[in-house]
Amino acid sequence: MEMKYFDAHCHVNFVAYKEDREEVILRARDAGVGMNVVGTQKDTSADALALAEKYEHVYATIGLHPIHTSKSYHDVKELGEGGKEFTSRGEVFDASIYEALGESPRVIAIGECGLDYYRVEESTKDVQIQAFVEHIELANKLGKPLMLHIRNAYEDALEVLKAHAKVKGDVHFFAGDWETAKKFLDFGFTLSFTGVLTFTHDYDEVVRNAPLDMLISETDAPYVTPAPHRGKRNEPSYVAEVVRAIARIRGEDEEKVRGQVIENVKRVFLSGGNLPRA
Repeated sequence: MEMKYFDAHCHVNFVAYKEDREEVILRARDAGVGMNVVGTQKDTSADALALAEKYEHVYATIGLHPIHTSKSYHDVKELGEGGKEFTSRGEVFDASIYEALGESPRVIAIGECGLDYYRVEESTKDVQIQAFVEHIELANKLGKPLMLHIRNAYEDALEVLKAHAKVKGDVHFFAGDWETAKKFLDFGFTLSFTGVLTFTHDYDEVVRNAPLDMLISETDAPYVTPAPHRGKRNEPSYVAEVVRAIARIRGEDEEKVRGQVIENVKRVFLSGGNLPRA
């Protein structure tokens, strides 16, 4: 497959795709879209790897999402379009389980890991931080990049990274301002953006000012569906709309942006022998 686009962060391993998962994955393939399927717990991480081993254009990221480090409630307001309310059962990060998964060459990153302070009890912040450190240590050991999830916690996350990280990676669904963005860029992390670029101008300054070789496209499917597909469940084949939005915001040629984003993905995630098999 000639990879024209890459969805660096999606969840086609989730139950939202139970009825038509293969159709969604093959639709992306037919559109020239590679994808990184991201786990959020041990079961969804194992599912992500299983998909990566089945399809040539699919890769996996394995880890424990910060909101799953303790039992907690999450509603649609927090999760956004495409989300359904749920209560996390909570999971203790077991490095041995994730290391066994992460040794596969089809696993291209560790995560999504980080800190999420959106609706967190003060007492659980230390639990999140400890799990984050353990993810970083695993990434250091395996020599694989980090896929970061950070919400309302950019300064704390950066402090943890500077203290522990030997590897770099990507800040998934970056939602900070330009001053915050510069700190992560200076530390060597790329920033990825979703379909929100198609219906809000909140992140235009960051997209315009960041070096093009530090930007990556993602959908975060099934969430945050881009225009003109709003109201539908999101899917990886829609990532082309994100690339078009980046080009529009920057005032640059779409083909130039598309090609550079693919090069960025290869540099950050696919430089360890994980290039498409066909």
